[in-house]
Amino acid sequence: MFKAKLSDRQTQVRFARFLAVGATAFVVQLLTIKLFLLGLGTNPAFTLAFLCSTLTHYCLNRFWALPSARHDTWHQFREYLGAVVISYLINLAVFHLCLDVIGLEKIWSTAVAVPPSTVVVFLLLNYRVFRARNA
Repeated sequence: MFKAKLSDRQTQVRFARFLAVGATAFVVQLLTIKLFLLGLGTNPAFTLAFLCSTLTHYCLNRFWALPSARHDTWHQFREYLGAVVISYLINLAVFHLCLDVIGLEKIWSTAVAVPPSTVVVFLLLNYRVFRARNA
């Protein structure tokens, strides 16, 4: 599954692009949670913001950051959704840890919740879901 090395130039470029995509998706998540918090409760606002961020993340990764040689698009999308579930669970757990236990505000809790899943999601997407063209 993990045939390429993290020190490979192609993997480093893909990781840099993945981080750029993640930063963009993060901005989308912060902006949309602020918007959704105006009319919704905490969990619905967090979930809808996460979904907006995830859609941005999928499109930018699929077509730019992690171009893939795979042609089984529906299977690939289902695998992506599996990675999203893992990411969501990590994000939600850290969000509530920061909000309920540590006492951070909702926006800061959202910000802190993103980084913990970044490495796990990159490994899943780079080496499985959106395998490199020569992998």
